[in-house]
Amino acid sequence: MIIQKIETFQTAVPMTKPFKTALRTVTVAEAVLVKITCDNGITGWGEAPPTLVITGDSLKSIDAAINEVLQPFLIGKNLLNYEGIFQGMKTILAGNTSAKAAVDMALYDCLSKHCGLPLYQFLGGYRSEIETDFTVSVNSPEEMGMDAAEYIQKGFNVLKVKVGIGEISTDIERVRKIRERAGNTVKIRLDANQGWTPKDAIRAITMMEDQNLDVELVEQPVKADDLDGLKQVTDAVETLIMADESVFSPKQALEVIRRRSADLINIKLMKSGGIYQAQVINQLAEAAGIECMVGSMIESKLGITAAAHFAASKKNISRFDFDAPLMLAKESVSGGIQYDGRKIKLPGTPGLGIGQIQLEGGNPNGKQ
Repeated sequence: MIIQKIETFQTAVPMTKPFKTALRTVTVAEAVLVKITCDNGITGWGEAPPTLVITGDSLKSIDAAINEVLQPFLIGKNLLNYEGIFQGMKTILAGNTSAKAAVDMALYDCLSKHCGLPLYQFLGGYRSEIETDFTVSVNSPEEMGMDAAEYIQKGFNVLKVKVGIGEISTDIERVRKIRERAGNTVKIRLDANQGWTPKDAIRAITMMEDQNLDVELVEQPVKADDLDGLKQVTDAVETLIMADESVFSPKQALEVIRRRSADLINIKLMKSGGIYQAQVINQLAEAAGIECMVGSMIESKLGITAAAHFAASKKNISRFDFDAPLMLAKESVSGGIQYDGRKIKLPGTPGLGIGQIQLEGGNPNGKQ
């Protein structure tokens, strides 16, 4: 199963509504897609969105990393020797985790097709259905309350609420408005995207606890490299604290675990460099008794399908954040995961289960 050809394509799909966090505002979902073709005719697909403020990757850097470094390394290699390939991808290029992730998921697409298995079964097959939360972008408290009501009406019972912009009192008011609209049965998770200082985080979370706003967890309340501050928050509050931007690599996960800086870890393929490294992070966390969530950047159904296959395959992954395709103005990918409100069903066809991909210029490329 020799890797013969690697191609890249760029896509851009408008969002239905601007996606706002403490770090950025996204109006168009851009990405580099990668297609890998093997000598037996099997093809695999992957996706990498640019997320400069988190991964440092741009469209140009992703494309260059794939075509100038990863492609020469991979062409001519036997994919059945995939342990050596994935190990080599770790060392041949520092950083560039989004580019690595796109290639990684395309390679896993090929491997699981070769075995005749859906990827989630190839990786472990723990479950075939999962449920996603839905994200409430950071806006005024009133607008966020209205957005929350809309998402609940559509059947979502877990809301991921973006905070971390403006005064602490404004963030608390945001959560209060959403809780008023959501009632007591909907779970609320907060994501500060590094927007608070440790002291502000402790103050905000403690006040929300005192006001019985019933927040399930708070994701990345402080700067990514402030593991001492993250631990300070985790130790000071009753609410669960999740590390996100603090954990890209297994080494960083190990440090968070060693310090007990967080209660939970959010794994994203664009941070870990793909499924191969994501599995290591999850195994480390599981050994330490720490559950994981798998999330994503603003990706199409292609990238989210790969992340969902990984997430569904592992018992220790207990939370899922895969709403990005539902925020896009149009769908350019057929096949893959299927949404029924908050429920996600994994495809039963080999590999990712992706069908046709509508590329710019109207040229569709189908699965092998």
